[in-house]
Amino acid sequence: MASTPTTIDEYIAGFPDGVQQILTQIRQTLHEVIPDADEKVRYGMPALMLGGRYAVHFAAWKKHVGLYPIPVFDHELESEVTPFRSGTDSVNFSYSRPIPFDLIRRIGAGIEKARRGRDAAGD
Repeated sequence: MASTPTTIDEYIAGFPDGVQQILTQIRQTLHEVIPDADEKVRYGMPALMLGGRYAVHFAAWKKHVGLYPIPVFDHELESEVTPFRSGTDSVNFSYSRPIPFDLIRRIGAGIEKARRGRDAAGD
């Protein structure tokens, strides 16, 4: 990418076609389960925002695409997320394997549920 993107469309356009397709599908998948999210570029990467606070960021790298920050989920979902964890709050999906969009959908739904619960509790 030649310049710092200011929109998610600009961010995605800065990558090769195959990566653009992955990023676009991640974006659509997350919007399916976080439909009220606003879009923003934060820290140089796409972010979906709920109530003015981040819900999830996603970014493309040389060998993988990542989601950040990803909380620890209940046992069933966490057992599926764990093999993709890189550090305590990120998950990485290698381009060398099929991207698990269904898992990304469930991650997004888990984040949305947790955020709505925290917001309802006043946190």
